[in-house]
Parts: sequence; structure tokens; C-alpha cells
Amino acid sequence: MADTQVLVAGAGPVGLTAALELRRRGVGCRLIDRLPARPPYAKAVGVQPRTLEIWDRSGVVREALDAALPMRGQLVYVNGAEQARVELVLPPQVPYGFAALPQYETERILEERLARHDTLIERGTELVSFEQDAKGVTSRLRTVAGADLELRSEFLVGCDGAHSVVRKQLGLSFEGGAFPEEYMLADVELDWDLPPGYAVRAMHRTDDGPVDDLLVCIPVPGRSRYRVSMPAAPDLAGARQPGAEPADGVVHGLDGDRMPGIEHIERALDRLLPGPAVASALRWSSVFRVGHRIVDRYADGRVFVAGDAAHIHPPTGAQGMNTGIQDAHNLAWKLALAVRGVAQPGLLDSYDAERRPVGEEVVGRTVRHAAQGVQSDPDDLVTVLMREAQLLISYRDSALVEPAADHPGPGPGDRAPDCSGLRDPIAAHPLRLYDLLRDRDHVLLLYADLPDQLTGFDEVAGAARDAARGELTCYGLLAPQVDGAGLLLPVVHDAGAEFRREYRVDGPTALLIRPDGYVGVRAAPISGAGVLSGLARVFA
Repeated sequence: MADTQVLVAGAGPVGLTAALELRRRGVGCRLIDRLPARPPYAKAVGVQPRTLEIWDRSGVVREALDAALPMRGQLVYVNGAEQARVELVLPPQVPYGFAALPQYETERILEERLARHDTLIERGTELVSFEQDAKGVTSRLRTVAGADLELRSEFLVGCDGAHSVVRKQLGLSFEGGAFPEEYMLADVELDWDLPPGYAVRAMHRTDDGPVDDLLVCIPVPGRSRYRVSMPAAPDLAGARQPGAEPADGVVHGLDGDRMPGIEHIERALDRLLPGPAVASALRWSSVFRVGHRIVDRYADGRVFVAGDAAHIHPPTGAQGMNTGIQDAHNLAWKLALAVRGVAQPGLLDSYDAERRPVGEEVVGRTVRHAAQGVQSDPDDLVTVLMREAQLLISYRDSALVEPAADHPGPGPGDRAPDCSGLRDPIAAHPLRLYDLLRDRDHVLLLYADLPDQLTGFDEVAGAARDAARGELTCYGLLAPQVDGAGLLLPVVHDAGAEFRREYRVDGPTALLIRPDGYVGVRAAPISGAGVLSGLARVFA
């Protein structure tokens, strides 16, 4: 008999997301981490709009917004002269903008929400090894006190970072390499006259074109506080302690033995900024290296990898943590159905099929941007920003989504965009579409713009709920002129016609929204058989 249903190894943002999404759905979960306490470092600080959408659905977005700093844009300097000012403005229908939040704050918020589900991180406990069989996984753990434990679970999720024990024992390949350069990273306050809320990228370009020096300053919450990075100073570069090279050959992350001082930071500020700047209040600093690798598969049997355990890449564009959070979110709702015994047999295979192509694209793009800059991207600025915001990810080729004919609006596999102007017949205030999705899993929307189109709505909704084993919420989403008073399912009106415009619906349409906010089915006209076929791809 299993001690728990899912063991999650690693309690960074990715592991915390996996555990929280499982516990929200009532799945038994243990979360372990080898560190005795939460690290106090502002490593990953960029939070993408897509991550905020996920947190909206999970119920933690308010806490994140309260703790975060809005990212207004980026200032680019070359040889002391301003070359570009990029405003981080997204289309108005996107509900959240770009944010800066230190990783330790992200972890605090997720950890506190996880505690509401009676689950605490088991700190000072590391995964040593594991064996899996047809019915589960036996893991061997070691505590900081030296005690050896054995734990049986139905599934194991490795969120244990770039040097993942889970990845190594599964024998997954981790192809790629590392940039030869070393960098300094520091958390400081900067006294300068540049506008707040803007990231700064200051470069020195040689006469024949290449960039030979670089400074990046990312604002974080606090008075004039920034996380700064730059090439390692000569007296720090290459000065690794004997034996400091990782035994697994995976070069990536911080080297805590080499800590730059304020003087190292100020030399880079003096060299590269357009005007005077004074650094102070150094909270922490380190030298770091950047690797770029990805596994050949994200799962093997009952064992999965996510986040840095599956992919590492340059920090350009703040893609890493956000990609890992989406890995965990994609996996957790599928694991929850599998644990409850209601999942279609191939459901868990879709995790690798959907997420590994995303990881491959992110690794390739960040390596290219690290070498050539974001300006090397040939697309227009709005498309570039939407991609960096991780709002263009699509699973159209996934076996989980129902194929559909071409249509102008979001289709199966596409992200389900938000829209406002919805009205509940009882509530005195307008609603957003994401209000209907919050804290729910599959949601079926049945749209009609004429009264005679309501025939069969309740029957389709009832059959869909049965097919989803009750794991489904249904709404009638009606044009303002359609009453809907005779329907048994709850009704919301598209009072401002924003849903009609955003989703390009014309006539009766069924939209099945997955737990991760992607469209699973789009059927127009509404077809009970089409909805049930889409659900059969997920539910046994």
C-alpha cells in the first residue's frame, strides 16, 4: 500500500506548483527538499503574464500582485547612448502584465497556500534513489540527521533542479552544453536618475560590431532595488575552488564560493551606464554559469521530470521558472485524474507530448537571444512580447484536443483568452471569463445568440458531466437578447459582446476549456457527440 499518492522531490517554484495543484484536487502528496530552509536569493525574478493567469485559476494571484513590482519596459544602451526604449504593453484583452517578484517571495506565496491544504515542505530530506514497478514507486530518502527512510507512492515527480537525481536515475539524456563565460549576479540598491520600473540593458560594442561587455539590471520590489548581472570580474573569473566542477558535468547556476563585492558591481556600472550610479545595500552576490540542455523525454513510466530537471537555458527573457511552473501545472491535473482512476489510459503520455516541444523552443530561443539579442527575432514587437509572455504556446498537435475545422477564433489546443463584460443574472457587477474558470477544472461553455438555439443545452451538459465523472462545470453563455430562464444549467450573459468578438463565435458553439486554460473542444454548431468525443480523450 502506498504511503502517499504522489511524491514531489524539490520544493522550488516548480515543485511547489506541482504539490499545490495536486492538493487543490484532493490528491495525497508529500513534498521534500534537501535544503533546510528557503533560499534567500532573488534568482528568478520575472513573472510572465501567462504564469499570472495560472495563479489566477489557482487562487494565488492576489498575493502575487500585492508582493510584485510592475515591469514597465526596458531601456537599451550601447556605448553609453540610448538605442531603444521598449514599453511592455500587451493587447488590452490580456488580463495581466509583466511583473518582477523575487523567487523567494514566489516560493513563500506558494508555500503558504499549500499549507492551507495541510501540506508542509519536508525540509532537510533528500531523494537518494528510487525503484518503480507496475503499481508504484519506492523511494529512498535521507534526512539531514542521517536517517534513512523508505516511502512508497503511486507516482514520483522530479522537480529537483539542474542536477536532478530523478533525471539521472531514469537515465534520461540531457543533451546540450554551457556557455564558456562566467557572470556575476548581485542584489543591490542603485542610486541613479533612470526611471523606475524599467529593466536596463547596457552594452559596449566594439568598432567592428561584436558586443564585448554587458550589464543587465532588473528592478525588484524595494526602494531602488535591482538584481544586476554582468561578466565576472577578472579576479573572480575562473577562480573556482578545487573540485567545484559538478560531478555530473552539468554546468549551470550559482557558485556560492565566489561572492562579488560592491566594488565589482560599481566598476561595471561606471563602464557601461550613460550616467553616474552608486550601488549600495548588497544583499547577496555570486558568480554563475549558464548551461543549455534538454532531456530526451519528460517521463518514464510512473516517474516524471519538470522545470530545471528537464531543461536549462539562459535567463534571457525570464523564461525558465515560468516554463517550469507551466510544466508542473500541465502535469498535475492529469496526475490527479490518473490517481482517481478516471483518466483515459494515454492521458499521462500527453505531458511529454505537449510540454517537451515547448521546452525545446524555449531552449533554442533563449540561446539565440543570449547570443544575438531579442532584436534578432524577426517578428513585430507585439508578437515578440506575446511570445515572451508565454501567451502563444499552443497544443494544437496534441492527441488530447479534438481536431476542428479552420475557424478565426481560438481553437482546440489554443490558449483560452480572457474577456470581460459578462453578466450573471444575480450579481450586480460584471464578470470576466476567468472568474468562471477560477478554482475549477474542465469547464464547458455553451454559447447561443438566439432563443431557439437553446434546445438540447441541458441534455448536452448532463451527458458531458457524466462523461467527465462529475469533473466538469457547465455554463450557458448567452447573447444579451437570449433569456435562458428555462435552462437548468447556470447562465451568464455576454452583455458587452466581448466573448463573441474575442472567440469569433457566430451561432451555437460549444467550447470545452481544460484545467490549464487551453481549449479542448470547439464544436459549431453544438454537437453532443463532438463534446463527448473530446472528453473521451481525457476521461476513461
